[in-house]
Amino acid sequence: MTDVHLDLRPATGAQARPEAPRRPRWRKKRGDGPIALAYLTPALLVLVGLMGYPIYQLVLISLFDYGQEQVSGGAPLTFLGLDNYAALLSDAKFWTVLGQTVGFAAVCVVGTLLVGAALAVLATRVRTWARMTLFLAALGAWATPAVAGSTIWLFLFDANFGFVNELLGTTGFSWTYDRWIAFGLVAAQVIWCSFPFVMVTLYAGIKSIPGEVLEAAALDGASTFRTARSVILPLLRPLLIVVTIQSIIWDFKVFTQIYIMTSGGGIAGRNLVLNVYAYQQAFAASEYGLGASIGVVTTLLLLLITLGYLRALRKSGEQL
Repeated sequence: MTDVHLDLRPATGAQARPEAPRRPRWRKKRGDGPIALAYLTPALLVLVGLMGYPIYQLVLISLFDYGQEQVSGGAPLTFLGLDNYAALLSDAKFWTVLGQTVGFAAVCVVGTLLVGAALAVLATRVRTWARMTLFLAALGAWATPAVAGSTIWLFLFDANFGFVNELLGTTGFSWTYDRWIAFGLVAAQVIWCSFPFVMVTLYAGIKSIPGEVLEAAALDGASTFRTARSVILPLLRPLLIVVTIQSIIWDFKVFTQIYIMTSGGGIAGRNLVLNVYAYQQAFAASEYGLGASIGVVTTLLLLLITLGYLRALRKSGEQL
């Protein structure tokens, strides 16, 4: 048998610290910014073409005394600078309408989120046929044009021939005479045509939650309410931010429902919101410069909301 001698002495020198393999030197990757910009350029050009010129004209008109005489060519344009904005901000009615717009949008957003979230949870707990029926009904409400939907709701709540008054036994009661009841009726119509977006989005988010997470919460003894508050809601937070900001954008610029269901803003303008107020100033009073200034202020407010929406989208994209 051949003797095998093992060298058990500690290694020294180069043997103690073998040279680490050299890592290949990769070239530094360029950022994805230029590629993303290349993909977004066609859409950006379309947006600039469709929106850039109208916004430019809106801002330009808001800086002039632009009325019916100027439109017909009977009087020259008079440059006012920021006088229209000063007159608008000093008008108490503008602040009243702005407050009504914010309050109306807040009610619509909260109602849309509550109804959409409740139906999304319900859709996860019913059978397939019931879920499909719910989705078809919701998508039908979502696909209904605003003019048609507002007209149908107005007919249902008609004082003399409406189905709701006949059902409640209140024939002759006008749902649009009182200021706050009229706002509530319009808000209900807006919620009816807006909740499907929230419902479908949150339903997809709930179905994407891993079942192991919910099983672990159940094994730990968490109740349904605790599971919803401590597990489901934190996981749905990015989607909740997105649907909330999107709903704010939609409900802040409501025009059709208010205009049709309150006959142009209600009795003595008690149900005005910013878009309807701008329409009245520009086309009913022929104060196109003042109406344009209201449109610019509304656009700036919506731009701030849109920036928050884009920021929420970016954060949700990083967290999902």
